[in-house]
Amino acid sequence: MSVNGEAVRLGEEADEPGWEVDPDDEWGVAVITTVGRQLRLRREAVGMRAAEFGMAMGYGEDLVYKIEGGKRIPRQEYLDKADEVLRAGGLIAATWEDVKKVRYPKTVRDIAKLEAQAVEIGLYVCNSISGLLQTPDHARSLFQAAQPPYSPDDVERMVAARMARRSIFERDPAPSVSFVLEEATLRREVGGTMVWRQQLERLLEVGRLHHVTLQVMPTKTDAHPGVDGRIEVLKFADGKAVGHSDGAFNGRPTSDPKQLRILELRYSTIRAQALTPRESLTSIEQLLLGEK
Repeated sequence: MSVNGEAVRLGEEADEPGWEVDPDDEWGVAVITTVGRQLRLRREAVGMRAAEFGMAMGYGEDLVYKIEGGKRIPRQEYLDKADEVLRAGGLIAATWEDVKKVRYPKTVRDIAKLEAQAVEIGLYVCNSISGLLQTPDHARSLFQAAQPPYSPDDVERMVAARMARRSIFERDPAPSVSFVLEEATLRREVGGTMVWRQQLERLLEVGRLHHVTLQVMPTKTDAHPGVDGRIEVLKFADGKAVGHSDGAFNGRPTSDPKQLRILELRYSTIRAQALTPRESLTSIEQLLLGEK
């Protein structure tokens, strides 16, 4: 996903300006098919063949057909360049407003939509740093470690999707957000020492926001209700809520009041066992100073 200033080496497959379309994402397919059709009609209207257009764009003919056929999601720089080449007067560039709504996988969009609407978010993650707190390089290192491996293009798409979710910290009014992270995950130098240090600095930065509470669960502690995995509870302005836990209710999201009370009880117990917010920030600072 450069998104975030990624340099695009024109013509190289790994850096093609777009992502594959998920055939199960009906809305995404409809949007991308429509945008692709507009590109093709505009190209044909000015009398350019696909090969000629691709050469003017700096990309291969195959990519032109993929995007025009609704098989690939174009990036913003592709649409801007196409607008210039086709002299569309901003009409092609403007389609980015539609494309950007479906550029990330549907599951990620669904999560981001809930987080964008929540007034309270409580999140415990046992085996990694929460995606909402990750730096781009930390997230990239995690995705690159997957087996079977993701393609470079898929990695960048997922990194950008994860970074887009961080916009909740900039909302006004801001939601109340609390995190509990395991100490062991903070000590794992994902991506190397420099990436690890930047990640810890990011935790300190977010942990000092007035609407964020960040706590660390020390490794030297007794068992707690989160050992089964992730717990997340989101509350909304209308009084509704939704929760999810890897170790409860078959891992499915729930809005059932009884099940939500169980998740809230587990999360509150975890928070009670963790270090206080002040102690947690101090422990992160000590890691940065090498006091392990």
